[in-house]
Amino acid sequence: MATDPQEKIALVQAIAIPAVPPMAEALPIQTVNPPGRPARPELVLPAKVPKRSNLRLTENRAAMLHAFAHIEFNAINLALDAIYRFREMPLQYYHDWLQVAREEGYHFNLLCAHLADLGYQYGDFAAHNSLWEMAVKTDADVMARMALVPRILEARGLDAVPPLQAKLGAVGDQRACEILDIILRDEIGHVRIGNRWFHWCCDQRGLEPIATFVRLVREYDAPQFRGAMNHLARVEAGFSQEEIELIETLRT
Repeated sequence: MATDPQEKIALVQAIAIPAVPPMAEALPIQTVNPPGRPARPELVLPAKVPKRSNLRLTENRAAMLHAFAHIEFNAINLALDAIYRFREMPLQYYHDWLQVAREEGYHFNLLCAHLADLGYQYGDFAAHNSLWEMAVKTDADVMARMALVPRILEARGLDAVPPLQAKLGAVGDQRACEILDIILRDEIGHVRIGNRWFHWCCDQRGLEPIATFVRLVREYDAPQFRGAMNHLARVEAGFSQEEIELIETLRT
């Protein structure tokens, strides 16, 4: 619930996972509330976020990097909620999501530092809240959360980064390309964590993963897949070839 991004990141660094997983009776689980965030950026519907294609313009480049920073900020909250909300998971689950929260904070700071070099700061552009909206939808079931947040919404970043790096390289923003290299490397690991725990949940419940994934996509009205996929990154993140072929059939 911390509203200041730097306070939130510092608090994440201070978290220590206990030697045993948290139990459901230790602290009543509250309904998903909007997480703490600063007064800016203004949150708008995704369609209301301006499209900025000409990255030769500094303002457009800053707006694109700001969108990534907002995703990373939301991802800190998502990882923390995955720790808080879903009790009685194996101990490694909590270590995994704490690692994710820390790395998302690191990405956020890298992007904010480059935004400052361009003359902007976090909050200068409008943003949308789609990532958190899916967290609200999946607040009752860890399997649904693992299936739909890391495997759909966060995995989109694996697909989006390489073409974006090509555009940034073409306009000479090598620092942005370097930052996106770091983010892509770490996000492959984050999606792999989501894959690992989705398949663990399926094993525990005796469910076939692919059929279960398709059912959850439809049941929760998950966003459609778009554009070209980064097959190599998705394989590295733990998707099977069969899953990738399925996703290809679902994309728009």
